[in-house]
Amino acid sequence: MSEHISNAMKNWVSNVIVKYNFCPFARKEVEQNAIHYCISEALSHDDAVMDMLEQCFELNQNQDRETTLLVFSNGFSDFDAFLDLVDLANAMLCAQGFEGIYQIANFHPDYVFADSDEDDPANYTNRAPYPTLHLIREDSMAEALEMYDDPESIPDNNIRLARRKGEAFWQQLLASCIHKK
Repeated sequence: MSEHISNAMKNWVSNVIVKYNFCPFARKEVEQNAIHYCISEALSHDDAVMDMLEQCFELNQNQDRETTLLVFSNGFSDFDAFLDLVDLANAMLCAQGFEGIYQIANFHPDYVFADSDEDDPANYTNRAPYPTLHLIREDSMAEALEMYDDPESIPDNNIRLARRKGEAFWQQLLASCIHKK
């Protein structure tokens, strides 16, 4: 099961995030095999946050590992419960001294931006096959943003692309990531 989930997430990173340039910095990390995929079976917020903190410590120990996708195989299918996890994870990141070292991006199969309708294709910029906390090295992100012309345009460009392609396109693409071998 873990291998299937890991493959689905790798497919998503390659076939959505990199291919459609949702994150212009991801291609390099994929090519350098610097993304760690950690599958968590946590069902409770406490266990999930402990897994997240463990991954922060592992990032400290593995400098060749640029980023970690902490993927929840069974827990947090409810988007509101997931958002509670994101809040708790961010608070614990600060409480454990990782503020300024790592930041968290988050993805969910049912992701909906606060100011968006559920069926807005723009939500697919943050939809993934499984609920996921993405741990990002802040120094690396700052360095990447310095090298990128007009980084403020990234979200707007992603939204325009997502809306231009339409909801059906993204639904099919996301489903294909899960079912590819």
